Amino acid sequence: MSDNERVKPLRITDNDTGSVYELDFCRESIAFAEGREFQLEDVTNFPVTGIPKLWYYAFRMNHKNLARSQTDALLEKLGGLTDEMLERLLLLYNQAALSNSSVFQSKDDLAKNAKVTVEL
Repeated sequence: MSDNERVKPLRITDNDTGSVYELDFCRESIAFAEGREFQLEDVTNFPVTGIPKLWYYAFRMNHKNLARSQTDALLEKLGGLTDEMLERLLLLYNQAALSNSSVFQSKDDLAKNAKVTVEL
């Protein structure tokens, strides 16, 4: 995958209700998760609790009003996540997290920002 390719969000359709959910992460949803002491390592270290938390936080970007009980119910209805689905959520999380730390790729990119000047 090239640097310019964005990982596509995970789309979930609840066939009973017709509701469509787009799971993704952004800076705010990462901050929301971290504010609740979530660490990505929890997914592998504590999968029974870590995976449902990651699943819930993935709804935060586009579905802020969805309660944890609702996302848990959807995960239960789904019967769990496949390896491919979990990998996509992890990629989405990392993509958003890295966007926080690598806004500029080089000194030249930083120099192009005319609104802020930085001297080292």
